[in-house]
Amino acid sequence: MDPIRYFHLDVFAAKRGGGNHLGVVVDARDWTEAQMQRFAHWSDLVETTYLLPPDAPKASYRVRIFTPHKEIPFAGHPSIGSAHAVLDCGLAQPVDGLLWQQCGAGVLPIRVEGGDAGRQLLLQSPDAQVLQTGLDAHPLLPSALQGIDVGVLPPALVDGGRRWWLAECANEASLRAWRPDHEAIRALAQASDSMGLCAFARSAQADYALAVRAFPAGVGIVEDPASGAANGLIAAYIAHSEPHGPLARGYAVSQGREIGHDARLVARIVDGTVWIGGRTNTVIDGTLHWDGL
Repeated sequence: MDPIRYFHLDVFAAKRGGGNHLGVVVDARDWTEAQMQRFAHWSDLVETTYLLPPDAPKASYRVRIFTPHKEIPFAGHPSIGSAHAVLDCGLAQPVDGLLWQQCGAGVLPIRVEGGDAGRQLLLQSPDAQVLQTGLDAHPLLPSALQGIDVGVLPPALVDGGRRWWLAECANEASLRAWRPDHEAIRALAQASDSMGLCAFARSAQADYALAVRAFPAGVGIVEDPASGAANGLIAAYIAHSEPHGPLARGYAVSQGREIGHDARLVARIVDGTVWIGGRTNTVIDGTLHWDGL
């Protein structure tokens, strides 16, 4: 297989090293699905994406997203990072400020704001649906929330591109100090066919309004440093529950400090539509040699 361009990116971080890793194979037209999965398993990143020509009307490009173990239809930080690579490689240009990404969840718009140095990308999250709410929504939920003082909103199972349990914590300090029972979260995730549990707390800090911790035990990850899809569901849940509240039009998010990261995400809510985004930094722009199966 001929060498092709490859990016290793830091997504949702104002400075390098703060966000979530992503590998992007720029031109995967000659790759088989088995080769994609094998490389994603070998690289052992949370997700690896593969850029392809689109085959849907209006789409700017097509992306396939793989964890080390399986292909998934949609995820937030892989979508933002893939769009960053598309722009840097000149594979597509925004039209009226938008790129259109074709993925397993359909053709989704990504808003491009600012120039190269300060460019920010925001993904329109898939429509979300609140499936269940309350501490009694699932028999395994109380065990997964052991140690959390629940906040204003009740725990909820929300579906939109990905399915997550969401839980508001009473305050930021207790959220950051929380030591979750990861086995209990894994059991809940498997029993409910969900990604896992995403906990959040409101903050009085000047530069962000929400602190978030995400535990995607359903896909074998202990804690995620930056979660685009999960934050999209949180924003949708807040907008649904508090349509006239102080966060109903959007806010900034801090995530990942508990595991040595410092991710910054932006949520915007316009007429009920949620946009999640932030900055992406290129860490490695190189050449990939891969023919392994």
